[in-house]
Amino acid sequence: QVQLVESGGGLVQPGGSLRLSCTASGSFYSIDTVGWYRQSPGKQRELVATTTSGGSTTYADSVKGRFTITRDNAKNTVYLQMNSLKPEDTAVYYCNADGRRDGLRRYNSWGQGTQVTVSS
Repeated sequence: QVQLVESGGGLVQPGGSLRLSCTASGSFYSIDTVGWYRQSPGKQRELVATTTSGGSTTYADSVKGRFTITRDNAKNTVYLQMNSLKPEDTAVYYCNADGRRDGLRRYNSWGQGTQVTVSS
């Protein structure tokens, strides 16, 4: 099993910043693609940003220029730096990781989510 634990959420004022962390643990051979998703009440879960083992990154248009996804492979951790936060960024943020468990099997795991609330 591969476990993902998110942290770093909280309450912040508009224009503020937060850094989310997603740390993987358990038995695995590789962490390939990691994505941050978010879901707010009444809305579908949406992709926010992704990073691959090759260093490629993608961002939703709504967060481009404000959010940055990075990874520390030595710590099996992916970060989401969120700047210039807006009330519409309020959501539960989830981490998803895809990789190889061993030479044959792959895994896809989700974290439990961390709440981000942007409000004055």
